[in-house]
Amino acid sequence: MFRTIREQIDTIFREDPAAKSVLEIFLCYPGFHAILLHRLAHKLYRWRVPLLPRLISQISRFFTQIEIHPGATIGRRFFIDHGSGVVVGETAEIGDDCLLYQGVTLGGTGAERGKRHPTLGNSVVVGTGAKVLGNIKVGDNVKIGAGSVVVKPVPDNSTVVGVPGRVVRIRPEGGVLEHGRLPDPEGQAIDDLARRVAELEDVLRRMIEEHESQHHR
Repeated sequence: MFRTIREQIDTIFREDPAAKSVLEIFLCYPGFHAILLHRLAHKLYRWRVPLLPRLISQISRFFTQIEIHPGATIGRRFFIDHGSGVVVGETAEIGDDCLLYQGVTLGGTGAERGKRHPTLGNSVVVGTGAKVLGNIKVGDNVKIGAGSVVVKPVPDNSTVVGVPGRVVRIRPEGGVLEHGRLPDPEGQAIDDLARRVAELEDVLRRMIEEHESQHHR
């Protein structure tokens, strides 16, 4: 247990430059509290202890505004940055070294039974307000842009943005999620459309000029 706490503290120092001391983390980091309480609730859940795991998760939700179902499986060095509004469903699986920002949902798509929540590989970063929904696999080293809605599997080493989420870049391993420099597929499509309209207007203008020129002869 002490090793888990130490590893979690080291993870926060690595991921959050605002962290100044161990005492600050213990007192002021809801993500830290939520993860430790989930570790306890998940262990009780696997031991099939009735009610208590869910009660622990609800107490954690009340104090941290982070809702992690005790059935969710979470790997090592997991970090929730800020965390308000994060929801992780019962059958979600999260690999090692993953990072979620505030408002992220790892949820289902309806009332289906069995495995109904996403599986995240290792070193996955999910940006602010993004939704990853359904029994889909998100590969290793994937970056999901803020506000994206992902409902289809995502390959390793890729960046996903948009609603619905689309793979816009395949990267070598490594790299960080730069929210301000993500590709904008909708904006690109609008730019392409505007360029095409301008080309057609130019063609139409030349046709009209040729027609008028022939008419005056």
